[in-house]
Amino acid sequence: MDYNILIGGSAGQGMETLTFIIEKALKRMGFEIFTIRDYMSRVRGGHNFTQIRFGDTSFSSHRDEINGIIALNDETISLHIERLSDNGFIIADESAQYEHKGLKKLPLKSSAKKIGNVKVIGSVAIGSLFKLFNLNLSCVEKVIEELFSSDAASQNITALKEGNNLVDPIYNLNYSKKDDKILINGNDAIGLGVLAAGCKFYSAYPMTPSTSIMNYLASKMQEAKIVVEQAEDEIAAINMAIGASYAGVRAMTGTSGGGFALMVEALGLSGMQELPLVIAEIQRPGPVTGFPTRTEQSDLKFIISASHGEFPRMVIALKNPHDCFYQTVRAFNIADKYRIPVIIVGDQYLADSTCTVTPFDVTKVEINRYLNDDEYIKDKEYKTYELTKSGISPRIIPGKIKGTRVLVDSDEHDEFGKITESSEVRINMTNKRLNKLELLKEELIEPSYYGEEDAKVLILAWGSLDGPVKEAVNLLNNSSDRKYGAMVFGDVWPLPIKLLNEKAKNATTIVNVEQNATGQLASIIMEVTGIRCNSSILKYDGRPISGQEIFNKMMEVK
Repeated sequence: MDYNILIGGSAGQGMETLTFIIEKALKRMGFEIFTIRDYMSRVRGGHNFTQIRFGDTSFSSHRDEINGIIALNDETISLHIERLSDNGFIIADESAQYEHKGLKKLPLKSSAKKIGNVKVIGSVAIGSLFKLFNLNLSCVEKVIEELFSSDAASQNITALKEGNNLVDPIYNLNYSKKDDKILINGNDAIGLGVLAAGCKFYSAYPMTPSTSIMNYLASKMQEAKIVVEQAEDEIAAINMAIGASYAGVRAMTGTSGGGFALMVEALGLSGMQELPLVIAEIQRPGPVTGFPTRTEQSDLKFIISASHGEFPRMVIALKNPHDCFYQTVRAFNIADKYRIPVIIVGDQYLADSTCTVTPFDVTKVEINRYLNDDEYIKDKEYKTYELTKSGISPRIIPGKIKGTRVLVDSDEHDEFGKITESSEVRINMTNKRLNKLELLKEELIEPSYYGEEDAKVLILAWGSLDGPVKEAVNLLNNSSDRKYGAMVFGDVWPLPIKLLNEKAKNATTIVNVEQNATGQLASIIMEVTGIRCNSSILKYDGRPISGQEIFNKMMEVK
């Protein structure tokens, strides 16, 4: 069972509310959900739409073909009708200037006016939608009662029933299963990971699509005892986080590509001062403003090389909501252990997509601050940057040990943190910092692998393409005699290479699938391992690539 519903209209027509009600009600009935959002950078007007995929099996991606459309304007019909399945339907107002065999012109507006509130037109449409699938309205009514005040809820429920009487069922789902999952998007999952990791300071400047991390954390400030600061710009945001880290709390900042561009000098400050820092970089198309509300994977090489000079960092590409939660916690632990900046990388597709997942298990969360306050000899002068074989110096919190100073500086410094011009000290300190990379490689998680173990055609991808690539490989292996496999990288810097070298030896064709124009992962793999991709599937129009789209393009690969 797999159905895909599109809701389309102009910004300001209430599509997000419609989407919330529909997916929440379906989720409570036990359906699996995967919802994507496509919206323009404007408050009103333009064309926005959401797609809600639901069924009785879990989904890891969106689907292109549509089974039904709720069209709040004629533009929605004209833009999306080509993707409607042969037996698909369209719910639209009776005033719609369009003809199609699946079009159901219904008195949506007049029904809403009769109820006395034109804003309930969406609930009339929802009532018709659920009747077409022969689904009970009780869960929808409960969601509406929770969402609106009593008077507004009463009107919307009346509208819901009115719409339910306008059509006859064309499907017979009558589906009900235990509601044992959570419905969450990637950025909220990051936010939960931030709280689970014990982060106590988050500073950021609003920038789509990273802003919802800050919004989520701000909504939990009192409950979770976390300070959330909206800074005046991204430069201030990262420097505030670095200051909080120096003071001893777990700290984080978040932004998108343009904001990260402003943070690069302070990223180097974190590297030079060896202060733990977690940064969320949620990508959107660039350069400059680019497509503010759309998706892309074009910042990878920039993130890996950002800031002048050489210092260790870790870059983790997030794959799905579960990954967002657990990898965020892991990022804090690694940042503390190695005293380095860790950048977790998402994109608009992952940030805004909602899906049903098993609840996160907080008993699996381990927090280790790697502090040496209790171990450090109190009558010994503290060396902030003590030379060690691993490159990791003992860390204590300023003010914890009476009379002990914790010196840090943006200039090159000696073991005590004092500024130096010594070439010998410079070499020792550079080597000390870079030695962490060798130890860090032992922490790396190999990429996820999908498909045939002895695959002759190997797909390479990273981050949020995990779901679409997984679906594509299943389609490929069910439709072809060729053996397909796929590796999706989460840890991307340093790059884990063990599984890659193993699978690449057996493959006759290697294809990188990325949402950028230059094949950035393929370039990094070539640089690190010498392995070349034979072909590339690259999409960079700001829209997410689906499993079916990858499948279609892979069938053209020789």
